[in-house]
Amino acid sequence: MLRGRIYHIFGDHIDTDVIIPGRYLNIQNPQDLAKHCFEELVPNFSAEIRKGDIIIAGRNFGCGSSREQAPLALKASGILAIVAVSFARIFYRNAINIGLPIFECTDIYGKVKLGDELQIGLEVGFIEDEATQERFKIVPFPIFIRAVIESQGLINYGMAKLAAKK
Repeated sequence: MLRGRIYHIFGDHIDTDVIIPGRYLNIQNPQDLAKHCFEELVPNFSAEIRKGDIIIAGRNFGCGSSREQAPLALKASGILAIVAVSFARIFYRNAINIGLPIFECTDIYGKVKLGDELQIGLEVGFIEDEATQERFKIVPFPIFIRAVIESQGLINYGMAKLAAKK
């Protein structure tokens, strides 16, 4: 079960160039990348976010270039999860690969507000708005994907699997 507050609600087609502008792609440290998340769209994003916050978005979140720095910067900023109507496929895969939980939910957009606390039932497949107690259905991740997320990414998951074979 994940629990966090809705920090920001974005519309449709938020591309990776907006999440982390191209001029910062040479930054290697994820914490330094995080300082520039959404800086042109939401200037105080990195200063106001709290660890464990949730982003809500419309359709096609993470579209544009396939830069893996975008989900990396979001995770390093403290984002607990992203819930969107839909995600660009490469962004979706990059997020899972680094252990950033992202959920597609077609019904939530427009029905929650900033500051609401959400509970996300990973195994059962729901998101509940604690303010209204309204539940929204999500497709639960397969066991393998949950294991990757719980391991904080595909590399950690693979390393743990290799260590277990020794």
